[in-house]
Amino acid sequence: MRLLFVADGRSPIALNWIRYWIERGDEVYLASTFACAPDLPLRGLDLVPVALSGVRSAAASRGFLRGPQGAVLRAALRQWLGLLSLPRAARRLEAIAARLRPDLVHAMRIPFEGLLAARARLSAPLILSSWGNDFTLHARLSPWMGAAIRRALRTAAALHADCRRDVHLAQASGLDPRKPVLVIPGNGGIDTGIFHPPRTPPAEPVVVNPRGFRGYVRNDTFFKAIPLVLAARPEVRFRCAAMAGIPTAEAWVQRLGIGRAVELLPDRPHAEMAGLYQSAQVAVSPSTHDGTPNTLLEAMACGCLPIAGDLDSLREWITPGQNGLLVDPADPAGLAQAILTALDDLSLRQQALKTNVRLIAERAEYRRCMAQAEAFYTQVTGG
Repeated sequence: MRLLFVADGRSPIALNWIRYWIERGDEVYLASTFACAPDLPLRGLDLVPVALSGVRSAAASRGFLRGPQGAVLRAALRQWLGLLSLPRAARRLEAIAARLRPDLVHAMRIPFEGLLAARARLSAPLILSSWGNDFTLHARLSPWMGAAIRRALRTAAALHADCRRDVHLAQASGLDPRKPVLVIPGNGGIDTGIFHPPRTPPAEPVVVNPRGFRGYVRNDTFFKAIPLVLAARPEVRFRCAAMAGIPTAEAWVQRLGIGRAVELLPDRPHAEMAGLYQSAQVAVSPSTHDGTPNTLLEAMACGCLPIAGDLDSLREWITPGQNGLLVDPADPAGLAQAILTALDDLSLRQQALKTNVRLIAERAEYRRCMAQAEAFYTQVTGG
């Protein structure tokens, strides 16, 4: 097939998905909303800026508008200016698609890649991918964004979602229930050759936070929980991915006096995250908006007991008290108690490991999921 992806070409999630089709031998093109140089043998790469593509990443790297209120303000600002940028970007995408004549266009994430592709006049069928907070956050920030998402859903030929919750929300927002849907992880799944439990379970009490700084992840709750955990278990150590050099993280560590127990780690290549998970007993993700986070699945695959925000999408993977724990993401005391429970209850961790390795193999293993994606593409194109 000749495939045109509309995606953020810097995103490991998108690139993991796109790589599969290149390796399968398809003719793959990328229209990226951000400047990028992916290490993939694409047939072609075009830049289609939309919605503050360069400005947003620069502001985020400096800790601009961090925290839950900052996430809402940042998203609202991007929405207002982003919606205004769509007509011009859509014309550019139309020209690219007219030149390439793809068999299928796949927009990976609805705001703004899906909105862009839906606005363009395309002759090929369009698949939208919904990730994480497309419906639970972005669609609700303004009536204009909600209307734009509903129009995109009516235009799309099919939907790929990373959780069943988003299929229901999409259908409630205008997606025809007769249109094909696929529910598999946003990045295509987990490579269990890389993400798997260590041969010897870690003996040290280590808690990993793999989420970095995202506006919908309550890292304030996470940091406030740490002194409460240390009061009961002073030997516990916390490892925080992609937080080195982030002023907000450094300020929390200094303010709470927890430097001896906390490692703020630099961003690292995706495959190297496996070693971080394998060194830990517990993985924490106190998010307020999520679909199925890839970091959650990777942690589960590596044997970490997951503790996450109590969201409908995460209940599709976690049964509290059986293979993980769910908490109020705004409650530091509740999160601290969950961490202590996870560290103290060896039988729970052992039970969770067995359950989660099986779940990943059955529902999230990369090759198995991408075989479903192949069938999905064939269904959408009628091939």
